[in-house]
Order: sequence, then structure tokens, then C-alpha cells
Amino acid sequence: MSPPSTRFQPYCLELPTWITDYLVQQPETYPTPDARMELVIKLAQLNIQYGTGGPFGAGVFRLDTQELVAPGVNLVLSSKSSIAHAEVVAIMMAQQILGSHNLGATGLPIHELVTSCEPCSMCLGAISWSGVRQIVCGARGTDAEAVGFDEGPKPANWMMELEQRGIAVTMDIERASASSVLRQYVQNGGEVYNGRKG
Repeated sequence: MSPPSTRFQPYCLELPTWITDYLVQQPETYPTPDARMELVIKLAQLNIQYGTGGPFGAGVFRLDTQELVAPGVNLVLSSKSSIAHAEVVAIMMAQQILGSHNLGATGLPIHELVTSCEPCSMCLGAISWSGVRQIVCGARGTDAEAVGFDEGPKPANWMMELEQRGIAVTMDIERASASSVLRQYVQNGGEVYNGRKG
């Protein structure tokens, strides 16, 4: 076994370089939920195309200016980390950019998380503590499960639970397009990572 000094190196989660190149060519604002969803679905598609992760995209947006604060894509395979889901990556990046663990902190504008798929059980927990005040979802969890992904145990009333915490939930924005990306990933031989299967 390696000595502790070599085993426990600092870990930095980085977005793929193609994201910056792609976003430079995009608009500065995304005025509608559909426009924001189209962006995160495109990120999911590009994540497949570039082989940098699974078929999921997300973004944290300021609602007052409708600007993208931070993008996120699924980096589970490339980072070798089961927690690197698109929503978690977007939330982490936004918190680092804004210098706060709470995206709803006093003095910050209202933030919205847009995700190409309904959150799994892990991401649901992350969203609860992130400080975002709105979440917009594309595909349903059942769409992800239909192609083999494990969404984990979630309360049946998870949307109500979030709303009771002051987080508004909107479902099924561009669901057909978001679901299509999931199917495309599997049809192209993408690895369906599923810890439940060992």
C-alpha cells in the first residue's frame, strides 16, 4: 500500500474543455425555461459525442438576468466518481463561482437548476441543501430507468417535499428530446453504470 502522502492527493473535479468552447458561441441569456432546457439537453448530447460522461446535462441559472451561472454534465465515468452527476457538478461549480455554499444566501439573486432528467435520490438531497429556489426537469426518472439507470429510492411525493422547502418544481420541459438523448446513449453502446448491479 502506498504511503498516505501519495494515496491522498487533492482531488479537483473539472469540466471537459469542450464545454467552454461550446458556450463561447452561445447566447448570454436564456429567457425561457425551454431555452434553458435546450441548452442542458445539448450539453448532454455533446457529453455523449465527446465521450466525457453519461447522457445528462444541467445548469444553474440566475432568474433575474436569465444568465447561465454554471453548466454541469455527468462525469461519473471520466472522473471515476459515482457522485459526479450533472446536477451535483452544476451546483458545485455555481457555488465555487459565487463563493457560497448556499445559492439562496442573503444578497444573492434567485437561482434555478435546469436538468435534462428528473433528479435521482442523491441529487434530490443535493438540491435540497443547495439554495436553488426552482428546479426544471426534462426527462422523467422512469425514462432513465427504462434504459437501465438506477434512480435510487425517492419519496413518491418528492416534488411536494421540495416545494415545502421553498423550491418550485416544473416537470416535462422538452421531455421527448431529453428522453431521446438517454435512448441514443444506450443505442450507441454507452455504459449504463449502475452500482446496484455490483
